[in-house]
Amino acid sequence: MLIKFQTPAYATITMFGDVAITLIKLMGHSGRVPGALLAADIPSALACLEAAVSEYPDLSLDPTTTNAAPAGDAGQHVSLAHRAMPLIALLKAAGADGETVMWERV
Repeated sequence: MLIKFQTPAYATITMFGDVAITLIKLMGHSGRVPGALLAADIPSALACLEAAVSEYPDLSLDPTTTNAAPAGDAGQHVSLAHRAMPLIALLKAAGADGETVMWERV
């Protein structure tokens, strides 16, 4: 499953479903898809996501599971900080322009 994030203020971002749901939960939401953030809610969601990334920057998320795996496990993993970068940029752009953010399954 893939999930796309959309806002008029930024390019559409598509992520693996499990990774996207983890990031949505780190923003302080239930993880439901589809979903949305009103412009007024973006600053707090962005703050929550950035706090999680700064607290656990090397945490690796395996897109095939909903579990987080510690960095250094067998195989290569992409860190939480790298996976969250496009979503953080999208949220910053939406917040600056006062736009909503929506996500849905592709």
